[in-house]
Amino acid sequence: MDVKTIELFGKPLFNLVTMSDPIKMATSMPEDEAGFVYILKGGCINYSETEELRLSQKQAVLAKCGNSTFSTITLEGKTEYQAIVVKFHKDILEALYHNSSSPFEGASSHELTINSTKIESSILLEQYINSLVTLFDNPELTSEELLKLKLKELIIHLLNAENSPQVLGIMTNLYKKKIFDFKEIINAHICSSLGIEELAQLTNQSLSTFKKTFKQIYNDTPNNYLIGKRIEKVAELLPLSNDSISNIAYDCEFKTLAHMSRVFKAKYGISPSEFRLSFSDKQ
Repeated sequence: MDVKTIELFGKPLFNLVTMSDPIKMATSMPEDEAGFVYILKGGCINYSETEELRLSQKQAVLAKCGNSTFSTITLEGKTEYQAIVVKFHKDILEALYHNSSSPFEGASSHELTINSTKIESSILLEQYINSLVTLFDNPELTSEELLKLKLKELIIHLLNAENSPQVLGIMTNLYKKKIFDFKEIINAHICSSLGIEELAQLTNQSLSTFKKTFKQIYNDTPNNYLIGKRIEKVAELLPLSNDSISNIAYDCEFKTLAHMSRVFKAKYGISPSEFRLSFSDKQ
C-alpha cells in the first residue's frame, strides 16, 4: 500500500491510496473522525453494520465515525486500486465553521438511520476529485486557506448528492454513535459475503461470545441459520426474477449452483427449476 498525505492543522486531511494487490481489511472509523472514499481505479466492497456497498470507479462511500467496517479491495484486469480518502476530523470541522454559519444549522432533525452510504459521481464531483489529484501532483500549491476551501467544497458536493437525505443524516450526526442491535446486523448480512468472524466483529463480540449469543437468539448455529435464510431468499426470487438460477444462487452467496440446488431440494422437495416452473404454470 502506498499512501500520500496532505495535512491540515497537523492531521491527515486528504490521502491518495494506491494498492497493487486485492485485499480484505478492517477499516473501523475512530470515534472522532469520519471518512469519504472516492474510487479512482479498481473497486471496493464496503461492509458496515447494516450495509454492503459495492463500489466501482467514480463511485464513493461516506462513512460516519465509530462504526465497524470491512473493505474488500478489488482490481479490474491488471490495473491497480487507487482512491482519494478524505478525513472529517471533529476539531477541524469545528475550526472550519468557527466564524461562519455551518451548512448543517437547522438540520438537526434529520434522523440517523445508517452508518454509511454510497455517493454517485457527478461532473462537478469528478472535477473536484481531479483538483485533489492535481494537489498531490503539485504539493507546492497547497496552503492552509486552500485546504480549508477544498474541504468546504466537498461538503457542499455531498449535500447536493442525489441521496442528500441519507447524506444529511450522516453529516449532521457524524460524531454520534449509531448502535444497531444484534438482529439488525445479522438480517442485513444474510446474503453478504462476510464470514462468521467478521460478523462477530461487526457486533463487537468475540467469536465465542458471538456464537453463544446467536444460539440464544436463533436457537441455531450461524452457518445453519444463514444457509436456511439464503435458501428462503432463493425461493423468494425464483418466481419474481428473470435472472438465471445460477446468478440468483451466487447473489444469495452460495458458492456453487450444485450446493444451492442440494440445499433447496432438501428443504422444498423439488429442484429450483421445478419450483420456478410451478409458478409459471399458474400464470
